[in-house]
Amino acid sequence: MPNIDNNITHVQRRLQQAARDAGRNPEDVLLLAVSKTRSSPQLAEAIKSGITSFGENYLQEAAPKISELQKHRLDWHFIGPLQSNKTRQVAELFSWVHTVDRLKIAQRLSDQRPKNLAPLNICLQINIDQESSKSGFTAEQAAEAALAIAKLPHLTLRGLMAIPKARQDIAGQRVAFTKLRNLLDELNSLLDKSQKLDTLSMGMSDDLEAAILEGATIVRVGTDIFGPRH
Repeated sequence: MPNIDNNITHVQRRLQQAARDAGRNPEDVLLLAVSKTRSSPQLAEAIKSGITSFGENYLQEAAPKISELQKHRLDWHFIGPLQSNKTRQVAELFSWVHTVDRLKIAQRLSDQRPKNLAPLNICLQINIDQESSKSGFTAEQAAEAALAIAKLPHLTLRGLMAIPKARQDIAGQRVAFTKLRNLLDELNSLLDKSQKLDTLSMGMSDDLEAAILEGATIVRVGTDIFGPRH
């Protein structure tokens, strides 16, 4: 059994060191615990260690955990592929969606977000390395999508998310993250001041240092917190 508390301490130290190396405040980087396939008791251990934000990929798996852990003040982030027939429940249960990859999904989330809840925080998923196996807007499509989604009434467009190709060295890893940061800057030059984007969801267990050096505000870490998935 992995020691989740020790793992979180180790990841937080990595995060803090990377932020210091980048001349940034470590508190400006959120550690999002990726909890797909993990049980509610495992999440409860992470909560005891100070984790309050969890990322889930599958609605059917996430919904029971959200219900079981509702006594805790948690932020739930949807970070998996989102089908049209799942948008209503995601809009009702989550506070963030990182994987908006087409305008239709954003429109449905806005229409279905309960009016008694705060606007749903949205990231555009960008296919930063133009991989055929991955979904997401291309960099060229991002401006049109951002301008349209920023107008939807029950969403707040917060920023961009990407899962780049795996690269072994930190210099190579930084290349894709630099592209995403530059794209965020380009979009901010087009949006009204009240709509400025502030979020870069990028970096996972193997490349969080490179992501933080390039401006990540959310790093998504699963294996290095909960151990290898079976």
